[in-house]
Amino acid sequence: MLRMSKALCAALLCTPFLCVSAQTPKPLSPKALAPKPLPARVQAAKPEPATPAAQLTIHTDRPLHAVSPILYGMMTEEINHAFDGGLYPELINNRSFRWAWRGAEHWNLALNGNAAATLTQDKSTGPSKALPASAELTVTNASIGNEAGLSNTGYWGIAVHPRTTYKGSFYAKANADLGPINASLISDTTGATLASAEIPLHAGDWQQYTFTLTTKIVAPSTANHLALTVTHPGHLWLQLVSLMPPTFNDRPNGFRPDLMQKMAGLHPHFLRLPGGNYLEGDNLADWYNWKETVGPLVDRPGHQAPWSYWSSDGLGLLDFLNWCEDLKIEPVLAVYAGYSLKQVHVTPGKDLEPYVQSALDEVEYVTGDTSTKWGARRAADGHPAPFPLHYIEIGNEDEFDKSKSYDARFAQFAIALRKKYPQYKLIATTPVKVSSAAEPDVIDDHYYKTPSGMMALDSRYDNAPRNGPKIFVGEWATQSGDPTPDFGAALADAAFMTGLERNSDLIVMASYAPLFTNINPGAIQWHPDLIGYDGLKSYASPSYYAQSLFAGHLGDTVPATTITGANSRFFQSSTIDTKAHKLYLKLVNASTNPQPITITIDGLTQSVTASVNTLHAATYNSLTHVPAGSWNYTVPALTIQVIDIPLH
Repeated sequence: MLRMSKALCAALLCTPFLCVSAQTPKPLSPKALAPKPLPARVQAAKPEPATPAAQLTIHTDRPLHAVSPILYGMMTEEINHAFDGGLYPELINNRSFRWAWRGAEHWNLALNGNAAATLTQDKSTGPSKALPASAELTVTNASIGNEAGLSNTGYWGIAVHPRTTYKGSFYAKANADLGPINASLISDTTGATLASAEIPLHAGDWQQYTFTLTTKIVAPSTANHLALTVTHPGHLWLQLVSLMPPTFNDRPNGFRPDLMQKMAGLHPHFLRLPGGNYLEGDNLADWYNWKETVGPLVDRPGHQAPWSYWSSDGLGLLDFLNWCEDLKIEPVLAVYAGYSLKQVHVTPGKDLEPYVQSALDEVEYVTGDTSTKWGARRAADGHPAPFPLHYIEIGNEDEFDKSKSYDARFAQFAIALRKKYPQYKLIATTPVKVSSAAEPDVIDDHYYKTPSGMMALDSRYDNAPRNGPKIFVGEWATQSGDPTPDFGAALADAAFMTGLERNSDLIVMASYAPLFTNINPGAIQWHPDLIGYDGLKSYASPSYYAQSLFAGHLGDTVPATTITGANSRFFQSSTIDTKAHKLYLKLVNASTNPQPITITIDGLTQSVTASVNTLHAATYNSLTHVPAGSWNYTVPALTIQVIDIPLH
């Protein structure tokens, strides 16, 4: 049963015919996390004429085809600060001390009393080959009460909760006995120390230090920073400073619990990873080189992500796979195919061979046993068991490659992958003209549309040919709402999903995008996004609840169905769970008028009690009597309903 407060679901709804609004927060305001709805205002240009009754007949004894068992899933990438400071809940921003013209961004000197120190970049020393530079703190005056050090502002502040333990670490070297380093969480507004720890520091070469910070009874807040200070003069080098809150299932280097729980609530079956544009990068040097994202954090250099900011790669390939394991879903693995966003590509043939080999190695890392080179490496990284895998996608949105090289690039990858891994299905990012040996199993379609445009796609696949590759709708979203979808978008999304379900013999998978957005000012590059959050809280959009309803009430078979007389903004789909003997009827009325409908369920031999799940700016559940034979029913205006009907 879906439960949702009106506060979470109240949202702006806009259709061509009507505007219904409830109080919503200003975009980007943290108040969006707990909106308080006001009475709705209705402004209709012209009322629609009365809607005649429609006739819907569901032939439960005439199955058309099976439902794809992995129809609904998720797509992710590093956009809108989805990973660093988001799902990957690192609290330290710029933990590897990347330098800009202003200095080490998000780092400041912390000087108490008459302490004196300077901060510079030292490119000659670091704790690893991947992190060869460091921050050099030169302390010229410090003592007890006059501490000197560094502070970090975090991602729009550092989120602090009461009675919570945070795990910290850093790499350091010192040229003398500086005494212990004090690590403290400090309130920006009061200057109060919320938690602190002393870490013994040893003179000598690079060494990793760990600590914990535990808060007591404090008010939840993001207006905080971390300070690392010493009480003696000397030289101190620092690198890879980390502070992590509790994670989902207490996984080391894991994930933010509330965001993981919201993803679980979508009832997903797969995760398309590591992302779309994030896979490609802006330039060839920025592609997602997975080999630099595995192993200890100190061996991960990070890379430039395509949405204007740096990725720490703290969330690396194995972490993506652990994400799947935690949610009990499968990866859909996208491999880099030699094209990057600024219209640069690798010439097929010899130049492309290293990238093909990287893809082969990547699949071996995911699925190989410990007798293989990369399976052994995965085991050394902490996961001896192979991960399940059925689908491999070659590239991302290669229809934008003006060189028209994708046919040849795809064929080179496909032939090599099929030779070594014939058991996996291959996904092309756009239709290709290739030999039969390289023919893709699946084509990835992407749709970003207005509400009316998305509703028009409801019938997109009804008469599509069934004799070619299957379809993966790898990215789709109704473009309405900021920063997350409004209820008008949810109606259109639900309409589109009825088409996905009716055609789930052709459509094997579908995933909304983007999944996440940090709602703080300056964090968003794209909207709308399914789930919003700041450092303290998260919230789900109306489109999230529509998808949760659809995915949580999905059978294994599509029955024959006929419908006549419905308004042009009425949409439906039916699936049957043959094991549970239950019919899931999805009804979406995007009209401003109620839609009366006479429903006939062939094969229903006796009256039953059905449960009705309704989404209409707020969600509620109810029961309804369904007689054998025909049943007169009315779907309210601007409403999404899923009706669970027992079959006897």
